[in-house]
Amino acid sequence: MSGRTILRLVSMVVAAGIALLVGLNIDPNHVHLDIVGGVAIGVGVLAFLLTPFIVLPPYRRIRDMIHHAEVSDLIAGAIGLIVGLCIAALANIFLSQIHFFQLGQWLPIVVALLFAYIGIAVAVLRKDDFGRLFASMFVGARAQRKARDERENDERDERDEQQPATTSPRLRDRFAVRGKAARNSDKILVDTSAIIDGRIADIADTGFVAGTLVVPRFVLEELQHIADSADSMRRTRGRRGLEILQRLQKDSPVQVEISDADAENTPEVDAKLVKLARQWHCPIITNDFNLNRVAELQGVKVLNINELAHAVKPILLPGEEMTIKIMQEGKEIGQGVGYLDDGTMIVVEGGKSYLGSTIDVTVTRVLQTVAGRMIFAHPKQAPAGSAAPMRRTGTA
Repeated sequence: MSGRTILRLVSMVVAAGIALLVGLNIDPNHVHLDIVGGVAIGVGVLAFLLTPFIVLPPYRRIRDMIHHAEVSDLIAGAIGLIVGLCIAALANIFLSQIHFFQLGQWLPIVVALLFAYIGIAVAVLRKDDFGRLFASMFVGARAQRKARDERENDERDERDEQQPATTSPRLRDRFAVRGKAARNSDKILVDTSAIIDGRIADIADTGFVAGTLVVPRFVLEELQHIADSADSMRRTRGRRGLEILQRLQKDSPVQVEISDADAENTPEVDAKLVKLARQWHCPIITNDFNLNRVAELQGVKVLNINELAHAVKPILLPGEEMTIKIMQEGKEIGQGVGYLDDGTMIVVEGGKSYLGSTIDVTVTRVLQTVAGRMIFAHPKQAPAGSAAPMRRTGTA
């Protein structure tokens, strides 16, 4: 027996039973069993025929919503439903006592549905705020303990600074910054984009990163939110970021710290990073162009991985030789254009005749533009009486 048939039978029995009970209670003193029974059977047959068209479309829609919803949304919705029903139960204690127009019979049902919907909506829409609230409650004691330790260290540094009466101003300044600045000078805040990019792990393995990579808790939450996204591309990027972070913690020689520090009254992740960097006097490592600009405007040092990759590209000088394949015609007459492996454009004067061929060229000049480097070259001159050296890989 299929599930649809079982659903039809159950709905038929329930509808017929409800119709029978209602018919018997309308006028108990003048009950016509044949009429009531006939009406109950008719209602049951009607329910048997219409149930798939009434029940299945909403069921499929709810099933699809649950299938595409994030796990965090489902958990938040369940918690909101429980809270809403609890509030409705307390309110219905008083509402059930209302006898005006029999409001006490159906008003509790309406109130329960209303509070259940409000509870689910509020919990799902504000789940991030509730999560930060509970997280701050759980880590509040540890944060207070950490703040107390830092305050005691600062007081001890001030006492040490004031103790030597004959200390020179320059030495006294060095004592003043020894405490807090020394504790935070080796920290580097890590942005979500730098973790997802993945090259930070390779850079850390080379030993060029000196200090502690600090990943704030709110960056980790944003990374987890991306990994739980319904969009497959965002989900893949988020999971890659979590794998890179795990690799940094396990295999990297650089120390990685997950910090509970947060910037109060600052909802956006980028603004939180900039605010923490200003408080700690430490740099931010990122690939985000907008975060880079905002941080520099506020005096925060930024370590941009893209700029690092651009800086370590090999430098070509006029007179150097290379082998290049002419891919297309240039803008000027007779020019041919090729590309290096990193995408750098090579403009070859007189290279149009070698279109589709691999030739040896000599660099004449290098221009640095906003879009990147542009290299000009000309075909390598052949000895007298011989043709220009060329390795053909296609037709000219």
